[in-house]
Amino acid sequence: MADARKPLISGNWKMNLNHFDATALVQKLVYELTPEDFDAVDVSIHPPFTDIRTVQTYFLAEKEPVPIAIGAQNCHWEAAGAFTGEVSPAMLAKLDVAYVIAGHSERRELFGETDETVNLKVRAIFAHEMTPILCVGETLDEREAGTTETKVTGQVTAGLGGLTHEQVGGMVIAYEPIWAIGTGRTATPDDAQTVCGTIRGTVAEVAGEAAAATVRIQYGGSVKAENAAELMACPDVDGALVGGASLDAGSFAGIVRFRDRA
Repeated sequence: MADARKPLISGNWKMNLNHFDATALVQKLVYELTPEDFDAVDVSIHPPFTDIRTVQTYFLAEKEPVPIAIGAQNCHWEAAGAFTGEVSPAMLAKLDVAYVIAGHSERRELFGETDETVNLKVRAIFAHEMTPILCVGETLDEREAGTTETKVTGQVTAGLGGLTHEQVGGMVIAYEPIWAIGTGRTATPDDAQTVCGTIRGTVAEVAGEAAAATVRIQYGGSVKAENAAELMACPDVDGALVGGASLDAGSFAGIVRFRDRA
């Protein structure tokens, strides 16, 4: 793993935890993690929108800075407007949000997000000085049909449209095989490496070798403390986008400390 690609472990809480629960979880997480953990790994948590201000306030109240980045799970691409029920990137930026997930498979599959709208979101996230985590991945049917590479390459290429090479090099791409999300099934390290290597190759074609060398590629899909180390050992895997395990401070901390199991 190149020195420029410090691992990023991100906890996607999805539609879980009210603001009281959120406070309890971050308290436990701050207690679990050590300065040595943060020296080795970048950490972000992505609460529901209703919890972000609570988490931010808790971090600001701590005597010492908390080196956990606040993330969001989604945003609209416009800064403001008549979009009932949406949250804009400008609003998130005011809450010290550092990372925003764009194009998670659940958003694509359940809410009809397209490559085009995901690209609009990626560009808007950058425009408001936050870092996008662009999610890509194939369904089980696509995998069994042998079209994983075509699907993922197309999503990456579309998601990077209109970005500068420097922006691409500074973003995060998360490979999430849809068949492994919340199912308990996990891609083997070879599976993860093959697709993450394809993603890096696609970035090189679209934005150049320098961008490909620095873009961080996460794996997501039933990541646990028990399998994190072998996934992180893959040369093109630079972190994890964690779902269910991020709702338990001990489990999430175990993933952050994957190096202890290496």
